[in-house]
Amino acid sequence: MDYKKAGVDIEAGYRSVELMKASVQTTMRPEVLGGLGGFSGAFSLSNIRQMEDPVLLSGTDGCGTKVKLAFLLDRHDTIGIDAVAMCVNDVACAGGEPLFFLDYIACGKNYPEKIASIVSGVAEGCRQAGCALIGGETAEHPGLMPEDEYDLAGFAVGVADRKDLITGESLRDGDVLIGMASTGVHSNGFSLVRSVFPMEEKTLGQYHEDLGATLGEALLTPTRIYVGALKALKEAGVTVKACSHITGGGFYENVPRMLPEGRHALIEKSSYPLPPIFEMIRRAGDIEEEMMYGTFNMGIGMVIAVDPQDCDAAQRAIRSAGDVPYLLGRIVDGEKGVTLE
Repeated sequence: MDYKKAGVDIEAGYRSVELMKASVQTTMRPEVLGGLGGFSGAFSLSNIRQMEDPVLLSGTDGCGTKVKLAFLLDRHDTIGIDAVAMCVNDVACAGGEPLFFLDYIACGKNYPEKIASIVSGVAEGCRQAGCALIGGETAEHPGLMPEDEYDLAGFAVGVADRKDLITGESLRDGDVLIGMASTGVHSNGFSLVRSVFPMEEKTLGQYHEDLGATLGEALLTPTRIYVGALKALKEAGVTVKACSHITGGGFYENVPRMLPEGRHALIEKSSYPLPPIFEMIRRAGDIEEEMMYGTFNMGIGMVIAVDPQDCDAAQRAIRSAGDVPYLLGRIVDGEKGVTLE
């Protein structure tokens, strides 16, 4: 008996590392010290000395049951973008610049080419966010997970000057809410999606004219990374008073998280076009509208609040980063919460 016969192939692990090295290298920043393969990732903080009061920000998350779709479609090169997005978007909406990222892959069996494909997506997400992939772990779990399945999670660290933190404390009656378009379902609500649609090749492979893709392709579209848009807002001199990443829990859970006591968000549902994928989900599952807005992002991945005089400049900055802004509504005095009209 040896470790390989017990189900853990160490040599496959070595092969995975070799295959992923090129992708990882494309994410490097000057602050990264050392290379892939050490016991820890090292990142110099010398560049943050210019900040008056630097604050480290962190975020950790996974892709939820969206990975099940990657298994079914045998498509593993984009799910890593989702893992990065879920973490760096949280860091960015607090006012931080993501610095580095680490991933964790648990699998039933290490197939080096599949692991390398997953990590290529992680690297692409890091490139989009401007952060370095400085480490990770691939853990083979024979007997605990099916051989063809895996789970993926990540951890991001960012930095912000304390004075630039987005806290919501300065929100006032009349401030404007701007939403940034999502790329689809992102990485939340897939347990409901998988209950609505049969997870089989015939259903997922069917092309839909209104989606411009097959159902499987539309659902697997990676989560949008908004780091560039928030950076553009800062560079344009726009003060983002509050910000919310619309993830699990949809509008009803996430919008109130950016509000202080005594401030209420009013959002007009008709202020932006609802992407077809959400209407398809609603019809197929006969899901009530309130449940839809309490589960999915419904076409809006990030919401910011700005002073009315900054509204035009904010929209220009968001567009300059390649994102699509919508005027969603406004802030009013009242009980902390959100109303969808």
